Amino acid sequence: MRESENILALAKLLPDYMGFIFYGPSRRYAGEILDAKVLVSLPASIVKTGVFVNESAEEIRRITQQYSLTAVQLHGEESPELCAELKASGLQIIKVVHVGSAIGWKVLERYENVCDYFLFDTADAAWGGTGRLFDWNLLKDYPSGKPFFLSGGVGIEQLPIPEFVLDKPLWAIDVNSRFEISPGLKDIEKIKELKKKLNHGLPTND
Repeated sequence: MRESENILALAKLLPDYMGFIFYGPSRRYAGEILDAKVLVSLPASIVKTGVFVNESAEEIRRITQQYSLTAVQLHGEESPELCAELKASGLQIIKVVHVGSAIGWKVLERYENVCDYFLFDTADAAWGGTGRLFDWNLLKDYPSGKPFFLSGGVGIEQLPIPEFVLDKPLWAIDVNSRFEISPGLKDIEKIKELKKKLNHGLPTND
């Protein structure tokens, strides 16, 4: 998200998280448009999250301070050491795991103690979200107790969330392209519908 009016409209729905992309090649890049004052005005319950790809710790800290962000979603090949450094600065760390035809569960072990959440997204040759689903059945073998986000082309069509996913420590779903009018501009009515359906298919995080 990046347009002030759209951000404020979505904030009225009180989502748990709002994401702002700081990856230059992305069509949703927010850096040149986003108004830091608008983010400061958002309800404290909304976790303002910066999305980064292979950025330096120094630059991530600069941006999170500039926009009053409290969490980062790391989509690239960020090291456990970088995650630990950012976590030590007080940021929530969401480490993205890219999923193809299988999930390399051993990779999770390196990040288990240096991130707050994993996020499972569909693998692609280019960085960033793909808008495509991966096979959720792969999550049946999830070996960790670490809470995770479910991403990768999630739409209303995938609801309710299957029981075998709810049996795992699912924390949130991350939605993007299927709930947009155009890149970076959320469709508020679609998100209202999503929230209504999620209230019947996703545990609360209270």
